[in-house]
Amino acid sequence: MKSVRVLIVDDSATVRGLIRMLLGRDPSVEVIGEAADPHEARAAIKTLNPDVVTLDIEMPKMNGLDFLDKIMRLRPTPVIMVSSLTSRGADAAIAALEMGAFDCVGKPCCGHHDQFGEQLLASVRAAAGRRMRTTEDRGAPAPAQRPYLSDGRVVAIGASTGGVEALIAVLSHFPPNCPPTVVTQHMPAAFTKTFAERLDRLSRAAVCEAFDGAPLEPGRVYLAPGGAAHLRVEGASPPRCRLWRSDPVNGHRPSVDVLFQSLAKAVGARSIGAILTGMGRDGAEGLLAMRKAGAPTIGQTEASCLIYGMPKAAFEIGATQKQVPLHMMASEILRVTSAASPAPLE
Repeated sequence: MKSVRVLIVDDSATVRGLIRMLLGRDPSVEVIGEAADPHEARAAIKTLNPDVVTLDIEMPKMNGLDFLDKIMRLRPTPVIMVSSLTSRGADAAIAALEMGAFDCVGKPCCGHHDQFGEQLLASVRAAAGRRMRTTEDRGAPAPAQRPYLSDGRVVAIGASTGGVEALIAVLSHFPPNCPPTVVTQHMPAAFTKTFAERLDRLSRAAVCEAFDGAPLEPGRVYLAPGGAAHLRVEGASPPRCRLWRSDPVNGHRPSVDVLFQSLAKAVGARSIGAILTGMGRDGAEGLLAMRKAGAPTIGQTEASCLIYGMPKAAFEIGATQKQVPLHMMASEILRVTSAASPAPLE
């Protein structure tokens, strides 16, 4: 089997050595070179033609975001950002993901090298199979929306790798009076607050990190906080966000399955589930529970996914009633939840 060829770009020799060591645990991954700054990296990319690049954000001569922009424009290559989990790093990480970075992995602290290595290896393996998308691959802009009035359904959305771009594409087309919406995106704890603030600026709806007891009302979108708890929905008048401190599910906390299963139990057919791009199977069983409870369920199409993992798993077990391309996801959710012209999934 052909090995995955990786170029490591980081100004710290210690970090480069650590990444090399951790990637070396997988015989299918080959580190073909290292670079201490973007100028060295540019020459290495031309010479070595790596399958995947790991890229630090803060470096001398040119920062990682500026270099990422050049890579995406001039020689599109799967890039995994390796960032310190700080507030400043979180802002930069979200920007990088919007610009086309495949994933962002937090540098380890307190000696947690094994967890960092597992996450990095998983991202490298997935990134190696990525087909770099051009702007044409993203599809046409979402169609213009008619005046919208929610029928009161709760929208639940789950995403993982590639979800930053996907959620921006969906939520930026939501109206100010959008359906009550809850979102679980697999993301490190340091990133979710920054991402929620970014979504709030880009959407006409009000977006924030979910907090315990938050009522689900029209015009509000709640993003599950990363790391410490799962986001659930409980109650009926109105349903509310609950943060449930428990073990990871499917290797994730927050878990999409936990969110979807809570919707199936709390509001059943008065909800709608959408599963977007991501690695693994998280969300598939929960989406199936929602469908069995009478809720419409939607999956993102393979062609529009960065990683067709979670939507594929949901489709294969019959959890999705319909698959739509990303650029149509917002309009489909709004069509199904409209009180003016409610319509079932076709």
